[in-house]
Amino acid sequence: MNLTKSSNPVFGKSVFEKAQAGVQENRMTIEGTANKTGLMLLIVLFAALFTWRKFFGAFDFSSTESAMALVAPWMIGGAIGGLITAIVTVFKPRIANITAPIYALLEGLFLGGISALFESMYPGLVMRAVALTFGVFITLLLLYRSGKIRATGKFKMGVMAATGGIFLVYLISFIAGLFGANFGFLYGNSNFSIGFSLVVVVIAALNLILDFDFIEKGAASGAPKYMEWYGAFGLMVTLIWLYLEILRLLAKLASRD
Repeated sequence: MNLTKSSNPVFGKSVFEKAQAGVQENRMTIEGTANKTGLMLLIVLFAALFTWRKFFGAFDFSSTESAMALVAPWMIGGAIGGLITAIVTVFKPRIANITAPIYALLEGLFLGGISALFESMYPGLVMRAVALTFGVFITLLLLYRSGKIRATGKFKMGVMAATGGIFLVYLISFIAGLFGANFGFLYGNSNFSIGFSLVVVVIAALNLILDFDFIEKGAASGAPKYMEWYGAFGLMVTLIWLYLEILRLLAKLASRD
């Protein structure tokens, strides 16, 4: 069976195809993937609360700089560790039952710190970002399940191209930053910068449709049980990206008030 492509980098076409070989029982299910996604969300939440509380515990008695100095090691460790764990998971899907929860834990540490920083600058921002992220997720899931949105060939190609373009811009910006260049449209609050962030949020959200479709095709093709963890991991990658982009967009809007 030809499996649906996804622009999510953790969902390569060959992953499910390789996983099918010789599997006769303990198949992947959509329900199982949903349960594991929920568990990973809880892990992210509890880890994020840890760095969130450390930040505001220091912030209440000192300054933003002191609070950031306290949580920075946890954030950096979470970001780097999460990236390494994600790469390992992509190349070793069979151990996703181990690496996916670790990824959620590490990313939670990073998200808690960065969220606390934004909250200290713009009170109430984080709850709005969380609400919008889950609102987008639930809305798109319902639309997908109802059949009103489907991942057609042209749809997939368009989202994949747009996603690749966004990450290319981010990569160029990162490299240019090492040499002192500044891509102001990525970080400022101009109309163009806000428009760019809005486009990125839309593209990140559309990736969820491709992920839903890919997981559905994987379950239908009889992928092994451990792929439920891999599917949950892939969804978490997209959800975390979506949340961060929404957080940035809201911060840009709030800075103009």
